[in-house]
Amino acid sequence: MAGDSVGGVLDVDRLVTVIEDFNTVFIRLASVQKLNFSALSVLHSLSRGGPMRLTDLLVTEQIKQPALTTLVSKLEAAGLVSRRPDPGDGRAALLSLTAAGEMVVQSRHADRVAKLGRLTGRLDEHERAVLADAQEVLSRLVAIACDAPAESPGGSRVRPHVGRMT
Repeated sequence: MAGDSVGGVLDVDRLVTVIEDFNTVFIRLASVQKLNFSALSVLHSLSRGGPMRLTDLLVTEQIKQPALTTLVSKLEAAGLVSRRPDPGDGRAALLSLTAAGEMVVQSRHADRVAKLGRLTGRLDEHERAVLADAQEVLSRLVAIACDAPAESPGGSRVRPHVGRMT
């Protein structure tokens, strides 16, 4: 098949396509509490990155400030996000997950673990071993990305938050 890795040579274009296809299948779960993808992304960013300012969240979410401000207000009204003064700057606020927000993130993580468990259960032993090795390589790629942030389409530097996958 065209684009396949041959003799251990990495086809980066194919890798990107495979990752995109995997994300299409894997990351899309049934909606949780009628939350859209952007709302869930904010919850996941706060879960992985801990308390952060709205301006920091703007970098991870890559949406415009008015839209993010509205979204965070809705999440706060729903009891999923809380706001408290930033101890380092009284003019700013830190956003963090509430217990209910963390429950949403944990529930989605559990759903993903169950879904991926079912899928990997259909692989043979060799394929599971290859996947186990690949998870270490993918983890290393994430670490490299965090050390050298990529540029967003708008030209600003984007540094992904890393932590447990949610």
